[in-house]
Amino acid sequence: MTAAPAGRRPRLSPAIAAVRHAVRTCLADLPAGALVLAACSGGPDSLALAAALAFEAPRRRPALRAGAVTIDHQLQPGSAERARQLARFLGELGLDPVEIRAVQVGRDGGPEAAARAARYAALDEVAAQCGAAAVLLAHTLDDQAETVLLGLTRGSGLRSIAGMPERFGPADRYRRPLLGIPRSVTRRACRDAGLPFWDDPQNHDPAFTRSRLRHRVLPVLRAELGPQVVAALARTAALARADADALDAWAARVYARAVTLPVGPGDHSADDTGPGVLSPDAGGTVPAGEADAGGRPLASPDPAGGGPSSGVPPSGIAAALDVAALAAEPPAIRLRVIHRMLRAAGAPAGQLAAVHVRHVEQLISNWHGQGPVTLPGALVASRRGGVLQVRRERTGSR
Repeated sequence: MTAAPAGRRPRLSPAIAAVRHAVRTCLADLPAGALVLAACSGGPDSLALAAALAFEAPRRRPALRAGAVTIDHQLQPGSAERARQLARFLGELGLDPVEIRAVQVGRDGGPEAAARAARYAALDEVAAQCGAAAVLLAHTLDDQAETVLLGLTRGSGLRSIAGMPERFGPADRYRRPLLGIPRSVTRRACRDAGLPFWDDPQNHDPAFTRSRLRHRVLPVLRAELGPQVVAALARTAALARADADALDAWAARVYARAVTLPVGPGDHSADDTGPGVLSPDAGGTVPAGEADAGGRPLASPDPAGGGPSSGVPPSGIAAALDVAALAAEPPAIRLRVIHRMLRAAGAPAGQLAAVHVRHVEQLISNWHGQGPVTLPGALVASRRGGVLQVRRERTGSR
């Protein structure tokens, strides 16, 4: 861990003030006495966040309770002892409770995605057990810029460059107060406050895509385009998210008008990027857990809510939409509505790709009597008269 130079007295520097102000703003809507947890790895971003929470929570009127949680991914030698040392230090800052969770990282989706899934599962568990109203995450302005660049490489639509939301999860449980704070400021805040942070060597490992982007790509962009490129990328994310949210809300209204079958417990429309959208994850698929660094599963409107019902669905039909209602809408809305239908019908999140949605959309925009479209999850989409329907294939029919 890296500490401030010996003998330096903590002071209210501009960096410390900036981090505290961001945390104070983030806490403003929470009720009196609510418990807020800082997710802390011991790195400069999360340690600056935890220290700011420890300072701000008891001083807010009405006061809040402040705690922390650290996740031991068990991927490096000595990780358990580092977690214990960090927990002791967080307690010395005045955070209580301080929870340690050791997790087993699987292999699904690659090492970064698997670690993220394990981490958020543990955070969910701790938040539920402690009754936390909010969990603060330490993603910074630089993290947001990296996420936008990663989304651009995936090429899966507007949502892919919308970056990470400031809040997400049930009742906005997860919050990112530092999305407007550069990484250089959190590091400066730690040094100014004498906080002993740890530089994780995996953050410099070129085996990880985000690490290569951080240490190889962004430095070139800064050198060639100027230091403002990071803020510009983050600003692009905010604008893209606002547009994507508006389009998704439009699509939700169209879905409600166009659906011709009630959708039951199989509705899986909510995903980690927001309601009814194509995912920013590799290959344009919709993952079952958080993005990336991007984020965790978001609450989304029930896509079936308010739609007309034709009674008991015909045997094997999982979802159906009125073609005329969709044909009148722009392509961007049609694609979102069809995506909602396919997820509601049970298409697996990790297998449904943008190409599947586009092929189904062709049954409306380029209809010439073509055959059905085969989809993940043993589903088949077809057009019958004025209805776009999705059926479940019978076992052994292929």
